[in-house]
Amino acid sequence: METARERAVGAVVGSAVGDALGAPFEFGPQGVFSARFPTPGCGGEMCGGGGWEPGEATDDTQMAVLVGESLLERGGLDLPDMFARFQRWASAEPKDIGLQTEDVLTNGLPWDLAAGVHFQINRRAAGNGCLMRASTSAVRFAGAGQAATMDAARRIAALTHGDRAAWEGTAALHELVRVTLAGGDPLRALPDVLTLVHPDHRPRYATVLAPDWHPDRATEFNGAVWPCLGSAVWALRSTSGFEEALRAAIDLGGDTDTVAAVTGCLAGAWYGPDAIPARWTEPLHVPLPGFDGRVLRLAELTDLALRLGA
Repeated sequence: METARERAVGAVVGSAVGDALGAPFEFGPQGVFSARFPTPGCGGEMCGGGGWEPGEATDDTQMAVLVGESLLERGGLDLPDMFARFQRWASAEPKDIGLQTEDVLTNGLPWDLAAGVHFQINRRAAGNGCLMRASTSAVRFAGAGQAATMDAARRIAALTHGDRAAWEGTAALHELVRVTLAGGDPLRALPDVLTLVHPDHRPRYATVLAPDWHPDRATEFNGAVWPCLGSAVWALRSTSGFEEALRAAIDLGGDTDTVAAVTGCLAGAWYGPDAIPARWTEPLHVPLPGFDGRVLRLAELTDLALRLGA
C-alpha cells in the first residue's frame, strides 16, 4: 500500500509523463497512439515529434512546476507571485502556450483583473488550461482538507480563467487527488465531489463524470474543461493500470497532452510511482523558459512532489 508521500510523487510525475507522452499526438485523430505502438510495453512511445523532443514536457507541466515552486518559496498561496511567474514564463516565448492563457498573461492588466476582463470581452474561458497545471497545487493542499484544497484550486484557476466552469473543474480534480492521496477511491468519491461543485455548473459535471459516460458523447472538444476532466476519469475507470490508462487517454485524440496529463495525475496518485514505466520517466524533462535555462528531470520532479506533500 502506497503512502501519501509516494502517491504525491505519483501524481506529479504521472501528470508530467502523460503530458510528454501525449504531446506529439496533439490534435490528431483517435487511435493513433495504439496504431503506432500496438503492443503495450514494447518501448519507444516517448517518441517526440510535432516540435517536441522525446520526453519533453509542454506548457502543462511547465506551469505546474511554476505553481509548485511558488507555493514552496512563498510558504503558501501568493497569487500575485504566481501570476508574475506565469508572466515571466510567457514572455520567454515557450514552445506552446494556450491562446487564452497567453492573452491573459500579456494583456498588461494586473493579476486580479486580467482573467476577468478577458472573460467579459470574449465570454469564452472554460478551457482546460487551469486543469492541466493542477497536479502540484493538488498535492500541496491535500493535507489542508476538502474546503481548503477546493478553495485554493478555484483561486489559482481564476488567475488565467475567468469562467467559473473552469474553476469548478479544477476544484473537483483537487478534491479527487486529496481523496486518493489519503488512500480513498477517487471513483467512489465522485458522487460526494459533485455535491461540492457550484450548483450552476453541477449538472454539466454530473454528465461527464457519470459511470456510463464515454468521451464519444462529449458535446465539446476535449480542450474544454468538462470533457477533459470527464475523459481522464473515464480513462481511469475503464482501465486497470497506469500504462493502460495513459494509452486510453491519448487514443482519444484531440488535446492529447492535457487529457493525458490529467489522467496521469489521477492514475499516478492511484497506482503510485512504481507503476509508472521507467522507460517513460528516463527521457522525461521539463524545460522552464524564462528561468535561466533550467530543466527539471525525474529527480527534481520527485523532490518537488515530496516537498509539496510534506
